[in-house]
Amino acid sequence: ECSEKFIKATADALVHALKYGGWGAAAGPMADRMAARLRDGGGLPAGGVLVPIPTTAARRRRRGYDQSMRLARALSERLARPVASALARPGSKSSQVALPLDRRRANVHGAFEPGPEVGLVRAHSHTILVDDVLTTGATAAAAARALTTAGARRVFLVTFARTLPRSVASGPV
Repeated sequence: ECSEKFIKATADALVHALKYGGWGAAAGPMADRMAARLRDGGGLPAGGVLVPIPTTAARRRRRGYDQSMRLARALSERLARPVASALARPGSKSSQVALPLDRRRANVHGAFEPGPEVGLVRAHSHTILVDDVLTTGATAAAAARALTTAGARRVFLVTFARTLPRSVASGPV
């Protein structure tokens, strides 16, 4: 029980540091854990190209970096897979953090379009989306739709963490 609480607190701290604290170096320990998990039977096929789910230009300017790109590059170093900027997020949709599921889906509908390196996605048999946190899956689904429309054959998702529904998260650990 204690170790699970510690792991959750550490994961929360790393995500917060990367996303809101300006600590881009948090991507390293996050990628270490992701790579170890993937090597231990994470279910991804060999090879493939890593595609970070991009943040908006406004958030990138505010943070000084795109947290998913940092995470994808760190994961690339550990797994020896290429990274492609195959998605663009031209709009400035509102933050997903406080939105319920139905509003999250609507908020990210059409939020992504092919990026400058989308050709790398077409050249690989599968694409691996990379993001820091999976909450409802609305963002990942919108990004996957944009990639498949642009020619991706198979799309997988890898994240550092996932949130739990309130009924599970508020229960005993």
